[in-house]
Amino acid sequence: MGLTSVGIGSGMDINGIVSALVQSESAPKVAQFDADEGKINTQISAMGALKSALTDFQDSLEKLTDPDTFIARKVKLSNSSFISATADANAVPGSYKVEVEQLAESQKLGSAPVTDATAALGEGSLTFGVAGEDFTVAVEAGDSLEKVMQKINDAEDNVGVTATIINGDNGPQLVMTSDKTGTDNLITVTAADTDGGTGLVDTFTMTELSTAKDAVLYVDGLKVTSSSNTVENVITGVSLTLSDADLTKSTQLTISADSDSVEKSIEGFVESYNALMKTVSDLSGYNAETKKAGILQGDSMIRSIQSQLRGVLSSSFDSEDGATMLANIGVKTTQQGTLEIDEKILDKALENDMTQIKDMFSAEDTGLAARLDSLAETYVKKGGTLDSRDETLDNQITRITDSREQLTRKMVSYEARLLKQFNAMDLIVAGLSAQSTDLTARLASLPGVVPKK
Repeated sequence: MGLTSVGIGSGMDINGIVSALVQSESAPKVAQFDADEGKINTQISAMGALKSALTDFQDSLEKLTDPDTFIARKVKLSNSSFISATADANAVPGSYKVEVEQLAESQKLGSAPVTDATAALGEGSLTFGVAGEDFTVAVEAGDSLEKVMQKINDAEDNVGVTATIINGDNGPQLVMTSDKTGTDNLITVTAADTDGGTGLVDTFTMTELSTAKDAVLYVDGLKVTSSSNTVENVITGVSLTLSDADLTKSTQLTISADSDSVEKSIEGFVESYNALMKTVSDLSGYNAETKKAGILQGDSMIRSIQSQLRGVLSSSFDSEDGATMLANIGVKTTQQGTLEIDEKILDKALENDMTQIKDMFSAEDTGLAARLDSLAETYVKKGGTLDSRDETLDNQITRITDSREQLTRKMVSYEARLLKQFNAMDLIVAGLSAQSTDLTARLASLPGVVPKK
């Protein structure tokens, strides 16, 4: 006999009863799965936040691991209207007077004027040379001045000339300009006719329109010539870019240690460390206001990170000028475990003890920055401590998922069993009800029995 939502024999809501029983059986387990999974996902998020903070901390150490950071130079010009300058780590601190007499210029050559820039020139070849290198352009029958210009500029082996057409009073002329300035970059043009005419030779008998010039400048009165307006290492480690020439102007160029960039790097390191400590505190501390503990409170890994970092920060570091510590340069640890900077002490140290600061931070393997970076790397690297923890948590999520699926299968079986039992019960009740009805009818038909009304 089939079964509907209401039992045929009993009149009960069998489906509702079975559903309630299944829900009652599964609800506590599902709630536990949800709670466990929620806690694990929160821990996974915590691992992500910790990894991000450690990675940001590593980024702040990058410049401090590089010795060049501590020997960087900066340039100051008393007059920058005609010159700019940069300095690398090889520049020696000092002051220099610079004057510019002449800017470097490129040579320009002009062809003979032609009547029509689109008219055929002849057939043959043109060879262009600059500073000992050359390339050749084939001129075909029908090629015009415009076509030759295009071939020159498009040549893959062009050695450094640019062609353009200027339409002067005497007619169009092809103007060749050296891409590089200075007297070392003169242009040569050799024309050859192969059609029996002299069209190419006549047209490409070049006239100098602009003379190549070298830059001329004076550094502390010493004359310097340069083929380029970018003058390298006239002053060791310094690059000068000339933009105007006027001997009535001069500038005082001063090179000094770039302590500002070092200070910014140290400040960035302190800010990033404090951000890391805040993340650690949020994840593992106790909030008295909300009365809630961080998800990683009591976690041995967190305690290890804090302990290892503090151990490195409180260490003494050897340098050429003796041992030193962070506190000696004004970087101190607060009672809350964060770092703070005493600007006066740091500024004085940067002014007087740059070598010691360089050795403390950037010594290979043993420097503060290298040791902190190595420590952080053990946690954030592929296959590192945090990856291992993530893998463990992911496995726990997988086990919960498996348990959910197992519970679902179990509840399906449990529901089927209950339905079968209630179905059987309903059939029995239906049978008893039928027997009762039949018995009542029989009794009512007996002589002397008065049916109930």
